[in-house]
Amino acid sequence: MSKQATRIQLFSLDGAPMRAFHLTWLAFFICFFAWFACAPLMPVIVKEFGLTAGQVANINIAAVAVTILVRLVVGPLCDRYGPRRVYSVLMALGSVPVFAAAFANDYLSFLLCRLGIGAIGASFVITQYHTSVMFAPNVVGTANATTAGWGNAGAGAAQALVPLLLAAGMMLGMGESMAWRATLVVPGVLLLAMSVLYWRYTQDTPEGDLAAVRARAGEPQAGKAGKGASWRSFVAACRNYRVWMLFVTYAACFGVEVFMHNIAALYYVQHFELSLREAGLAAGIFGLLALFARALGGWLSDRLAARGGLQVRALLLCVLIAAEGLGLIWFAQAGSVAVAVVAMVLFGLFTHMACGATYALVPFIDRKALGGVAGIVGAGGNVGAVAAGFLMKGVGDMRQTLLMLGVLVTVSALCALAVRFSAEHRQREAQLREQALAASGSAS
Repeated sequence: MSKQATRIQLFSLDGAPMRAFHLTWLAFFICFFAWFACAPLMPVIVKEFGLTAGQVANINIAAVAVTILVRLVVGPLCDRYGPRRVYSVLMALGSVPVFAAAFANDYLSFLLCRLGIGAIGASFVITQYHTSVMFAPNVVGTANATTAGWGNAGAGAAQALVPLLLAAGMMLGMGESMAWRATLVVPGVLLLAMSVLYWRYTQDTPEGDLAAVRARAGEPQAGKAGKGASWRSFVAACRNYRVWMLFVTYAACFGVEVFMHNIAALYYVQHFELSLREAGLAAGIFGLLALFARALGGWLSDRLAARGGLQVRALLLCVLIAAEGLGLIWFAQAGSVAVAVVAMVLFGLFTHMACGATYALVPFIDRKALGGVAGIVGAGGNVGAVAAGFLMKGVGDMRQTLLMLGVLVTVSALCALAVRFSAEHRQREAQLREQALAASGSAS
């Protein structure tokens, strides 16, 4: 009998699912804080290193490019070794380039550090994998979206808090150059601490660690057989057209989200002449929407699916992506700070909700290849961010880039409509949902 949780008890740490729930979002929050800690410091770093617009674009691309590869890898690694081990190792290794960035002294060294820091962005795939195996079909969309949303808020927290940490360092007598470097030590320390906590207090599945579960079931451990299983998971995901449709939709929502995190503060400084602190607070609003908006998308997907079935999840995603694109077009045409902030909040709301609705669909694509599906779709988000970075580099103007992105996002909503499920697939998922609810009722 499955021990997956059928309810989310927010104020409880009892049981493996709820411990995983809280530690995954906290780990993800710290990873995103570390991933985007450099973004609000860019106006200072641009001045110190004398960076050109092309070099800034290269740094933004580097920040998300390597994440594509790492996200593709960590999904199957979770199938092979379990999310507890993969997450703990990723955070420990990810702290190295964060610390190293504090010692960068020119464009090339900072670019390489930013490239290494991008690997931390793969934490998202592990977060979604871990909650997908811990929660039953009736609440998995909400669980995935909530942990991802609260974790994503780490990017917003970075936009708002990093300028304050910089100011605090300067108040303590540091020069501007020393202060931004000292600021980057904070996320590095947090990553190391969270790595230890995750290793100590989580387990891979509701039944226990993956190695122990496989031993009890007489399945092969993470050797050559395990390597073959992870490869089969990846290949199966690649062959499923639904995976590539969600790859595109996630590029359209999470890709835009990451792009905004990287350029928002600079956009407000350059186009509306705000101070670094004001620009950071304005940009932080976008990221902090993730505290509730992504969870709202997942919750709405679960609620509508309970009434209308699995196919309704795809229809909801289509509506959210289209609304995001139209809101982005409005933001790109805003002529004042007030209108820009209102438009950003509106399109940001739909962006985060679309991210939640995408990963409310992921667990239902192919349960036997969950790691491969989660990894490929997650990589799609970073492909979108990298593509947006190259688009900005080619266009040379942020406002025109945002307008073009809005049009492309609106068109990509059609990919969500293309995600279809057979009657047999829908019936099988409905049965799994009923079985989980029945098991929960008999256990209570």
